[in-house]
Amino acid sequence: MELVYYLLFGGLSAVVALLELSKNSKDRVATSTAFNSFKNNYLVVYSLMMAGDWLQGPYVYFLYSQYGFDKGDIGRLFIAGFGSSMLFGTIVGSLADKQGRKRACVTYCITYILSCITKHSPQYKVLMLGRILGGIATSLLFSAFESWLVAEHNKRGFEPQWLSLTFSKAIFFGNGLVAIISGLFANVLADNLGFGPVSPFDAAACFLAIGMAIILSSWSENYGDSSDSKSLLAQFKGAAVAIASDEKIALLGAIQSLFEGSMYTFVFLWTPALSPNEENIPHGFIFATFMLSSMLGSSIASRLLAHSTPKVESYMQIIFAISALTLLLPVLTNFLLPSAGVKGGNISFAGCIQLFGFCTFEACVGIFWPSIMKMRSQYIPEEARSTIMNFFRIPLNIFVCVVLYNVNALPITVMFGMCSIFLFIASVLQRRLMVAAESHKTKVQDWSTAKDRDTESDPLNI
Repeated sequence: MELVYYLLFGGLSAVVALLELSKNSKDRVATSTAFNSFKNNYLVVYSLMMAGDWLQGPYVYFLYSQYGFDKGDIGRLFIAGFGSSMLFGTIVGSLADKQGRKRACVTYCITYILSCITKHSPQYKVLMLGRILGGIATSLLFSAFESWLVAEHNKRGFEPQWLSLTFSKAIFFGNGLVAIISGLFANVLADNLGFGPVSPFDAAACFLAIGMAIILSSWSENYGDSSDSKSLLAQFKGAAVAIASDEKIALLGAIQSLFEGSMYTFVFLWTPALSPNEENIPHGFIFATFMLSSMLGSSIASRLLAHSTPKVESYMQIIFAISALTLLLPVLTNFLLPSAGVKGGNISFAGCIQLFGFCTFEACVGIFWPSIMKMRSQYIPEEARSTIMNFFRIPLNIFVCVVLYNVNALPITVMFGMCSIFLFIASVLQRRLMVAAESHKTKVQDWSTAKDRDTESDPLNI
């Protein structure tokens, strides 16, 4: 393996370690013992849930190919997963608000375990059922756990600022460290120990079962709107009205869909971008490097969120603009450094430039997750939190399904250029969100000031 991979991984490791070790009192938030116990419990559960997800990632495509399915069959299986998330995600999100977020988290574990079990069958219909179950589970993973955390944090009376600490730590461990360890562990199970490509799915089911046991034994239930008189359709209408009537929520949903749509497209495209002529690249090592970059981003986010300035609405404009530039690199290198067209060999100079750019993009992803969680906790109403969060995922899933369906029809430069444009739009919308938030804050302050003046002028007016 070329020296560039080791240098990049080693350099990122050193920077992450330096950032974590150099945190001073200004970068750390003073918290209570009760909060630390609550936070650590959530981090353990969240890490187990993410391990159950990350263990499956490296071997899904490979397992399907081992069962003899071609690229078209596998593509339809992936589309079924995202389509399931789109169709059923909003329903399960609404049920989480109405029936309880703890129940929804347990449902995630059961659904994903069943999805893992289907991987033992080479039957296409059984695998399709597994993808549908996996799509439902994904919707719950990205809505129910966050909704439970925010509601439980507020119910226990913890400081609002402490929520950002849990978010950043969850991304640092769950989307960074756990992802790296899961990838390596899956490789050991499937290749080194010779258990085959289905073994990571069995391990994922075990981790999910452990996490479910912790949830059942230590989590309390919380709800959004649990009114018996409010039907599922009424919840949908309420969530839609909230999005339509509050510009901040609508902007937040658009920003999230644009960024996550570009992110998932990047997941499909980074391999052909780095090896357009079938260059020999270490996929697993590069994946671990990307996850390390994400850890770097979450470490930076934890510092940013620990301070009152700059505000999250402000610095995310810059993050989206940087993300747009990094995904524009494949387009630029294609024009400025055209490929020689020689098959095989080591990664090209253009590939090295793109690799550094992709690591920068992953660092932006690491900053994005805790930051968007922070903004969602501020702007999305509690009574319909899971429902609205899954509404946000509808355009995302449509976009990813379209990309998967046309992955062979459009040139890779066109797809990266499209993602870059989407991210620039997200930066512009983030600017608008900041203006709208400041305008709303000013109106509230003016109203409070006017109310205080009225009270002082008429002290008997109660």
